[in-house]
Amino acid sequence: MNFHKKILALLALLPALAFAAEGGHPLDRAPDRSHDMAALQNGAKLFVNYCLNCHNASSMRYNRLRDLGLTEEQIKNNLLFTGEKVGEMMTTSMPAKDAKAWFGVVPPDLSVIARAKAGPGGTGGDYLYTYLRTFYKDDTRPTGFNNLVLPNVAMPHVLWQLQGIQGAKMVTEKDPHDASKTIHKFAGFEQLTPGTMSKLEFDTAVADLVGYMEWMAEPAQQLRKRLGVWVVLFLTVFAFLAWRLNASYWKEVK
Repeated sequence: MNFHKKILALLALLPALAFAAEGGHPLDRAPDRSHDMAALQNGAKLFVNYCLNCHNASSMRYNRLRDLGLTEEQIKNNLLFTGEKVGEMMTTSMPAKDAKAWFGVVPPDLSVIARAKAGPGGTGGDYLYTYLRTFYKDDTRPTGFNNLVLPNVAMPHVLWQLQGIQGAKMVTEKDPHDASKTIHKFAGFEQLTPGTMSKLEFDTAVADLVGYMEWMAEPAQQLRKRLGVWVVLFLTVFAFLAWRLNASYWKEVK
């Protein structure tokens, strides 16, 4: 019996352990951009300019961006830079071999990253929104930056010119579980050099980018939700009619 209790306790801890494995930094709630076409269009522009240099989105075609209110001419003139066609997949020109040599790992495909990163700490959007805003200067890392959400990350801080360079302030505290030890605790950021955007502007831009990545992970999400409402209403009416028909049938039998 004790063995079973231990197994159940371990299973209960798995979500917390999974969250801790990502660094344990609490996630900020990502603003909802699902109904803001202008924000999603801006997010698509940021994605093409800052993410597609290294990452693929091989499950998404450029012409699917028409669902965001863009015309094929706008897509061609503003989002295609290396001769791709509007109907092609969103892929990077960087060879995987070179990416692994430069970064140590091949950058992951971002097609459904907003769904893949969902966990007990928050949604995938929350994860990406916090991750992209918590890079800080760290001269011990090859890229010169580290990240609170994903410590020792291989990815460089591609948005540093927009955000500027920030440092992480750490304080030393006693370990609550062992008074003989100390731990380093995050105590906030300090702006070392300014970026081209203010903090509010940068947070807004990241929210737009994350909103687009959430849309890209499931472009039909809003249609699915609308259809779901009609399906539930139909089943409700059908259940009511079936109930009354059943009552009428058994009334005659009696």
